[in-house]
Amino acid sequence: MRVRLVVTFVLVALLSAVTATALAYRDARTAVLQRTQNTAVDDLRERVAAVAAGFDLPPDQRSLSRFAAEVSEGLGARIVVARHQDLTAVSDAYADTEGRITAELRAAVRAGDGTRFQRVEWRGEPYLVVGTPVTYADGDRRTSGLEVFAITDLRAERDDTEALLDSVREGIVPVVAVAALLALLAAGTVLRPVRKLGRATRELAAGDLGSRVAVRGHDELADLARTFNETAGALQSSDAELRAQEAKARRFVADVSHELRTPLAAMAMVATVLEEDADQLPPDAARAARTVGAETARLSRLVEDLMEISRFDAGAARLNASETDLADTVRASLALRGWTDRVTLDLPEGVRAVVDRRRVDVIVANLVGNALRHGAPPVTVTLAVVGAGGGGAPGVGEGGERVVLEVADRGPGLPPEARERVFDRFYKADEARTRTTAAATATATATATGPAAPGGGPGPGAGLDGGQGSGLGMAIALENARLHGGTIEVEAQRPGGGAAFTLVLPLRRTDGEGEE
Repeated sequence: MRVRLVVTFVLVALLSAVTATALAYRDARTAVLQRTQNTAVDDLRERVAAVAAGFDLPPDQRSLSRFAAEVSEGLGARIVVARHQDLTAVSDAYADTEGRITAELRAAVRAGDGTRFQRVEWRGEPYLVVGTPVTYADGDRRTSGLEVFAITDLRAERDDTEALLDSVREGIVPVVAVAALLALLAAGTVLRPVRKLGRATRELAAGDLGSRVAVRGHDELADLARTFNETAGALQSSDAELRAQEAKARRFVADVSHELRTPLAAMAMVATVLEEDADQLPPDAARAARTVGAETARLSRLVEDLMEISRFDAGAARLNASETDLADTVRASLALRGWTDRVTLDLPEGVRAVVDRRRVDVIVANLVGNALRHGAPPVTVTLAVVGAGGGGAPGVGEGGERVVLEVADRGPGLPPEARERVFDRFYKADEARTRTTAAATATATATATGPAAPGGGPGPGAGLDGGQGSGLGMAIALENARLHGGTIEVEAQRPGGGAAFTLVLPLRRTDGEGEE
């Protein structure tokens, strides 16, 4: 913007200066030449009239030369040429006049139409030639046949006009410099509030909702700054209100979840007693007892998941990290849930990293559980370590090694819309991939009520997404991955069929091979 303003100012100033120079030169040149022409015509008329009064016709060469010399004496430095029929006399015997008096001017003077003049260029120099016929003094003003021409040198007038042009041309440089200086001042005046407004806009975009612009004056920029401040104020108010509402919602979920734990614990105890005696009950009562037990366990997991999500939202979730053998952690997680025989493992030994074992267990449980429930065998779990140049996931960061844990199946895969929402809270995976066989339903029920996570009790997020889960498991898995500085990638449709979820974590060690 500054460059455009300066260039525009300079171009306008330059165009104005050049135009003014051209007009001044034209007018000055016209005025100088006009004055010289009028002076030359009037002087020649007066001098010819004064000398011709005592001149006898027809003249001879001697008298004609004397006539030319007498006329020239009153005209200063002008050269006078007198012609009468075949006789020609020049006041300056050494002057070449043939090239300066044109045939056109001679014809006009010979016609007797009065005094005529013509500007000519001879040998690169400008001259003014004035010609007049000499007439008799009687009433009809007949021409006498005597013609007089005066040649005036115009080099002085040319030099004067060129000097004027040079002086005006030299004045263009300071004019352009002053225009550039004024353009810089004007650009600073105009662009300063624009820069301040741009800086405030960037601060607002970066999250500083308290950014404001000082309003000065009553022009359009002041109106723009005032509108920006009003918009920023409204946005800040809305943001504060939304934050307050979000905090209330998180607090409400946390309070409700906390309050539900006690009655749910009592319900779980009762449901456990009922399930233990289910074999002694009538078939319908036994089925109802088992259903109550399963749903109570599911509700308990939902409450635990809600509390875990609340901790993530509040930024209260913390890692209890220690150096862990990841292959052993994955095997333990699968064995705890009875999935070892249903999963194909590719787990190299010696992959150790500083992680929170409980949270990694939650991630593995959700990824493998979803593959078993919604995919198709074989379900494979692959563990690998990749270097800085071996790929990685967005958000993990550049440099260093990474742990990659891939869980893949051979099911129908995920439709495109499900890939974008698979980590949304309460998103039901069986909307995307469903197996409706009775065996799959029985397996899902078994995994939903499977053994507890390490450390006692089902870990937060151990409930799996889908019809039998809380709908929060994948969201909690992703949050746990991010808490470790990693992420979870989704490959919705693999070339051989099925879907793949890949956990990517930075490989941190405490054994001197890496940094904690």
